[in-house]
Amino acid sequence: MARGARDGVCQVLDAPEAWDEFVAGHPNGHVLQTSAWGMLKSRFGWQAERVGLFQGGDLVAGAQILYRDLPLGAGRLAYVPKGPVVDWADRALTAALLAGLEEAARARGAVALTIEPDLADDLNHRELLSELGFRPSPFDAVQPRCTLVVDIGPDEEAILMGFKSKARYNVRLAARKGVTVRAAVAADLPAFHALMGATAERDEFGVHDPAYYEAAYRLFVPRGWARLLLAEVEGEPVAAVMIFALPPRAWYFYGASGDKHREKMPTYRLQWEGMRWARSLGCTTYDLWGVPDEEEMVLENEFTARQDGLWGVYRFKRGFGGDLVRSVGAWDRVYAPLRYGALNVGYALAKARR
Repeated sequence: MARGARDGVCQVLDAPEAWDEFVAGHPNGHVLQTSAWGMLKSRFGWQAERVGLFQGGDLVAGAQILYRDLPLGAGRLAYVPKGPVVDWADRALTAALLAGLEEAARARGAVALTIEPDLADDLNHRELLSELGFRPSPFDAVQPRCTLVVDIGPDEEAILMGFKSKARYNVRLAARKGVTVRAAVAADLPAFHALMGATAERDEFGVHDPAYYEAAYRLFVPRGWARLLLAEVEGEPVAAVMIFALPPRAWYFYGASGDKHREKMPTYRLQWEGMRWARSLGCTTYDLWGVPDEEEMVLENEFTARQDGLWGVYRFKRGFGGDLVRSVGAWDRVYAPLRYGALNVGYALAKARR
């Protein structure tokens, strides 16, 4: 995996297959830490580097770092999405890994190292990150802080009974109304792009360029780490979702629907079939990926009146039940305070203008 790997020393890794095997087998592994995600982001302005720590000749901790150049030669961003992949309870191991990540980030001219660990937002985790030299990032988190995670470990009837009654009804209604769902193939990508465009226009969502979704499809679907599901009515594509999976976890990242046959509830049938596919791989959780960053009481009190931001999708996602989970968010370890401060000011001004 790494040439001349030495115990207790972090090194850049040059074998993506072995890295992916490590991520898939680690309790804290996440699909955003796979080499395929690094390759996806590398096609759209980022550079990916994987750094690992060895013990007894085995890779025991690591992180995929994404780098992006700042304007005017001000340095680089260094960002670890949903990582590092490490046993956070092992303080010595974690500290050794972070020292290696700092060395790698500094060598690339990073202004700071930003991590978004896959950790729950609680006092213990916040204190741990502070002790390790990180501070809460003043910038918005890249990944959503709050999400709903559905337990798909039980049998199918038990999962359905965990849905809100209306969502359960809509899943069954879609089947009665002739909505069919199949695994899309590469030839279906233009239909997916058209549905995504319709969604963006109707709901005022920001979406990626079609090339991004095509790259995600070609990088993940052939490996069995994702599936693009297409809902049709009498052979006409009406909605689609792209589900990612790294058992025992699955994530709903991308979804789209057209303007026709919406009353037949194809999006509900799609989520159900996505859960069934994830279960077939051995997944026990299904992450609906992104709801407003609010307490559950606020969400339940306001979702009928709010449509801005992620509020519109919360009304839909809450129907599938699940637990509200909030991550600890983005944390920075700063290496160039003056440039970091200037970046912070520029970000605040841009945000105010928006």
